[in-house]
Amino acid sequence: MEPDLFTAAAEDRQEKDPAGSPLAVRMRPRTLDEVVGQQHLLKPGSPLRRLVGEGNGGPAGPSSVFLWGPPGIGKTTLAYVVSQATNKRFVELSAITAGVKEVRAVIDGARRASGGFGKETVLFLDEIHRFSKAQQDSLLPAVENRWVTLIAATTENPYFSVISPLLSRSLLLTLEPLTDDDLRGLLRRALTDARGLAGAVTLPEDTEGHLLRIAGGDARRALTALEAGAGSALAKGEKEITLRTLEESVDRAAVKYDRDGDQHYDVASALIKSIRGSDVDAALHYLARMIEAGEDPRFIARRLMISASEDIGLADPTALQTAVAAAQAVAMIGFPEARITLSQATIALALAPKSNAAYTAIDAALADVRAGRAGAVPPHLRDSHYKGAQKLGHGQGYQYPHDLPGGIAAQQYAPDEVHGTRYYDPTRHGAEARYADVVERVRVRLRSASGEGTAD
Repeated sequence: MEPDLFTAAAEDRQEKDPAGSPLAVRMRPRTLDEVVGQQHLLKPGSPLRRLVGEGNGGPAGPSSVFLWGPPGIGKTTLAYVVSQATNKRFVELSAITAGVKEVRAVIDGARRASGGFGKETVLFLDEIHRFSKAQQDSLLPAVENRWVTLIAATTENPYFSVISPLLSRSLLLTLEPLTDDDLRGLLRRALTDARGLAGAVTLPEDTEGHLLRIAGGDARRALTALEAGAGSALAKGEKEITLRTLEESVDRAAVKYDRDGDQHYDVASALIKSIRGSDVDAALHYLARMIEAGEDPRFIARRLMISASEDIGLADPTALQTAVAAAQAVAMIGFPEARITLSQATIALALAPKSNAAYTAIDAALADVRAGRAGAVPPHLRDSHYKGAQKLGHGQGYQYPHDLPGGIAAQQYAPDEVHGTRYYDPTRHGAEARYADVVERVRVRLRSASGEGTAD
C-alpha cells in the first residue's frame, strides 16, 4: 500500500472516537480559511490556493513548493489541508524513514496515475533537509517534468540544506512565526469548538498568558499544554483552568515577566548590567528568565550586540564579532537551540575586559557638533578632484601619509573649532592597552611635528 499522509484507518478512528485523538489533531484546519497565521501565503491566486484547486492556472499549473519555517507553525497543517481539499492523488513521505527506493516508487505510481487515469499526484515530503544529495537528485526528473507536484517541508535554511537544481525548480515559501494573537485565537477556538473542548472548561487571562509563554510560538505545543491543563482541571471537578493547575499539569512555573511591561525592561536591564559588572552567573540567571518567559531571541541578541560596543569596545575587539555572530545564528536556528548560542555570547561578554571609551568618545563628539562646534573643513583636506577645485585652493599642501615614514603626516585634520580636542580616552583594560599606546604616540607625533607640542 502506498504511503498516505493520513491513512484511512486513522481517519475512521477519528470519526468513530474523535475524543481519542490529541487536541492538536482534532483542531487541524479543514480548509485554508481556517489556517492560523501565514496569511501572506494564503492570498487569492497564491501557490497554496492553486494547489487545492482554487482558480484555473491553465497552462501555468501550480508549482512545487518548499515550506520553510520553525516547528509548530503550520507546515504539516498546510499539507493536511491540501490533502483534504485537493482532488489530486496525495502521497506522503518522511525523509527520516524514506529513501531513493520509496521516492522512485511514488514517482512510478504518479506516472501511471497520470497516464492511465489523468490523475495528478501531490507528494508531501517532510524533513527534506534530512535527504542526502543523491536522494534529492532522485526527485529532479519528477519535479522538472511535473510528474508530481512536490510540497517539501523543512526547518532548516533550504539554501544550505537543499540542492540548487531542486530549489530552482520550485517556489520557496517562508512561513512566519505565529504571534501571540494567532495562538490566542487558536486556543479560544479550541476551548469552544465541538471538535475541541466544547466549552467544558474556561481559560482565565493569567493562565492564557502563561500558556502562550509556554508555547513559544508553537501551535502544537500550545494545544498540547491546553489539553493537559483541561484534563487536570476536569479531573479535579473544576470548570476553570487555573494558573496553579496549568503549572502542575505541564510542570512549568509561571515566570513573572510581562513582555510589554516593566518586567521586560527590568530583566533586560539587569542582564546588561550584570554583563557590565562581569557577574557571569547573574547574567545567565537573567538570560534564563528571559528565555523561559518566551522573550524574542532576536531582542536578546540585539541587546548583546549593543553591550559589546557600549561596555567592552576595544578592550576586546572580538566581543562585537561574537555578539553579531550570535545574532545571525539565532535568526537562523531559533529556539530551543538558540539558547545555547545566547549563553555562549553572554558568558563571553560577561568575562571580557570592559571599556566604555568608544561609547563616551562618540557622545563627546556628538555633543560638540550639536553645540555648533563644527567649523569648516581645512582647505588641504577638501575634495580636489572636480574642475575648478584647485583655483579654490582645495587640496593644496595635503601630505599623503603613505609616502611618509611611519605612515603619519603631521598636518591639521580637525576644523579649527575643535583642533586639539580629545574625544577618545582609552583605558588600559585588555586589548585596549595597545590602542592607548598607539593613540598617545600618534598624538605626540602630530602635535610635535606641527610645532604645537603636546596638547591636553
